[in-house]
Amino acid sequence: MDQKRFNEQKAYRFKRFMRKGYSAFNSMHRLVNIGVVVGCAITFLPGSPVTAQTSANGEQQKASEKELDEVTVTASRIELPVNQTAKLVTVIAKEQIEQAPVQSIQDLLVYAANIDVVQRGGHGVQADISIRGGSFDQNAVLLNGVNLSNAQTGHYSFDIPVNLSDIERIEIIHGPSALVYGSSAFSGGINIITKKNADHKAYASVEAGMHKLRGMEVRGAAKTGIAANSLSVGYSSSSGYIANSDYDVYNVLWQTRFSLENDSKLDLQLGYNDKQYGANTFYSPKFPNQYERTSTYVGSLKGEFGSKIKIVPIIYWNRHHDQYDLVKDTGYGRNYHRSDTYGANLVFSYRSKFGNTSLGGELRREDMMSTVLGTLMVEPHRKYTVYDDRTNAGVSFEHTYSIEKFVLSAGAMMNHNTLQGGQYRFYPSVSATYRPTDKVGISSSWSKSTRMPTFTDLYYKTATHNTGNDLKPEKSESLELGAKYNGSFFSAYITGFLLWGRDIIDWVKEKPADEKWTSWNMSKTDTKGVETGVKFRFGDILPALGDKSSLALDYTRMHQDGDTKGLISIYSLNYLRDKFTAKFNHQIYKGLSAGWYFRVQKRMGAYEKYENLIKTGDEHYPAFSTLDLKLNCEYKDVVFNLNLNNLYNTHYFDTGNIPQAGFWLTGGISYTFR
Repeated sequence: MDQKRFNEQKAYRFKRFMRKGYSAFNSMHRLVNIGVVVGCAITFLPGSPVTAQTSANGEQQKASEKELDEVTVTASRIELPVNQTAKLVTVIAKEQIEQAPVQSIQDLLVYAANIDVVQRGGHGVQADISIRGGSFDQNAVLLNGVNLSNAQTGHYSFDIPVNLSDIERIEIIHGPSALVYGSSAFSGGINIITKKNADHKAYASVEAGMHKLRGMEVRGAAKTGIAANSLSVGYSSSSGYIANSDYDVYNVLWQTRFSLENDSKLDLQLGYNDKQYGANTFYSPKFPNQYERTSTYVGSLKGEFGSKIKIVPIIYWNRHHDQYDLVKDTGYGRNYHRSDTYGANLVFSYRSKFGNTSLGGELRREDMMSTVLGTLMVEPHRKYTVYDDRTNAGVSFEHTYSIEKFVLSAGAMMNHNTLQGGQYRFYPSVSATYRPTDKVGISSSWSKSTRMPTFTDLYYKTATHNTGNDLKPEKSESLELGAKYNGSFFSAYITGFLLWGRDIIDWVKEKPADEKWTSWNMSKTDTKGVETGVKFRFGDILPALGDKSSLALDYTRMHQDGDTKGLISIYSLNYLRDKFTAKFNHQIYKGLSAGWYFRVQKRMGAYEKYENLIKTGDEHYPAFSTLDLKLNCEYKDVVFNLNLNNLYNTHYFDTGNIPQAGFWLTGGISYTFR
């Protein structure tokens, strides 16, 4: 038995190492895992800066130490090192958030690779996020692994109580991910992970800018025994850059992490988000004076117990209120909606010499009370007159096995939704990664996924919209092949993908003169594309630019075909064909740095152009470019910043008839209490 234990392969993980002799590792007869992140293309992952060390005689010496922290991502049912994932994953780290000239998560995603952000208002008041040509309803949105996807409509998926200063990182999985995030991850998933450790006592920031912009964030943290607690409060407002584009946004987030024995932990999160905003032509250019007020309550409890055998239970509840006015301050066309989503997840994972095995289960119930979305109640409940609900249940199995230079993974999800009656459907997934060297990775994956119609798809009827009968769930199948390289000076990736969508839900009409759009299952939508990018780290070769200086270039090209049977479509074929982004961060002088963010976009399709509330014809979306700049000046624990967005005042819009802001100047100051 002793000899057997001696020969068992064990894994050692090192956070850092220096350029010194390490051949002694070979004599251990053990697997040594030095977390080099090369297996997956991470566009925004911070570079490995060369740091300076002070010698005993006070001279500044440049060491060859590199940050090799092993990054784990939730690109499977269990957290895995990113070099073991086959799907393309974009990670936006907190350092990138601090450098970016943005006011919200939605602003931040504008510069993420192959993410289409269709903004209706300023600074993320409302924005539709899509991945790889999918619609805004086809993405799963999670907060610390808890699915917050909105069952009413994807327009509200980012009504979440998170400030930028709360975020540790954002993980974006490209492509269908039902096995990872459940049935709502039709074309991808976005997982927002917040800071948990009380690494400083408090943080405060204030900002002001053009169009009467005001903002503040306050965050406090304290550790009491086994509990690390934090409370974050944020507020932002503006009078708007055009008529009826004003907004007020409030966020409150409470988090507690209980650190238990054997590295087990229990996370509690409670949050509240409130938005009030003018919705100028948001859903119809015939009614420019629309208005919305939404509020969101979230609560969850998530545990993680064990090591070799790990158990991850989650229970959660989300409530979303929405008041929508077709004409502001009149009550005309007013709708009320209240959705409740509550559920439980349970994941078991087992690590053995044969690899990692996980078994997961999900039970999720979605309720909707409304004045328009649902079937007539026997008795009205307060202001609500219609109601509907559904239950989703899923079981998933996944196994990952590593052998020499290969990582192989296979699994499947069995899903049942009461919307489908008694039908059970299977969604398999297979992936493989080959790493011929420590710097090169080649990976491929194939998977299937699905999405249930939202309550808006099923029931929304107004003066401008109608609903089709017997909507079916969407289905997709995806195949991708990619290669990555990660060196000390630069990293690069290229990924090609194919996505076949069936029974795609869209809003259509037969003739341009028709007054109403109707929800309908299109027969198919096929998407193919290429994502590629390169990132240079200049710290070693151009020290004058700063240790953390970098240049990241990303480009995506897509083509989409759809069979609309001659019908006119709002969303499905208005995809982002070309997107190029360039991000250059550098030091100007000690403590003073700059971040330049440039993008070029070309959207396909056309929109109905309105002038003075009258339709003048159809017009194609023009290409456009924007340039943003952020200046940061750091002095000890104080940071001054200046954002110059849309520097050359480009006139553009993400969706027809809703112009976006021109040049917008904001400035702020923050202080960290250690």
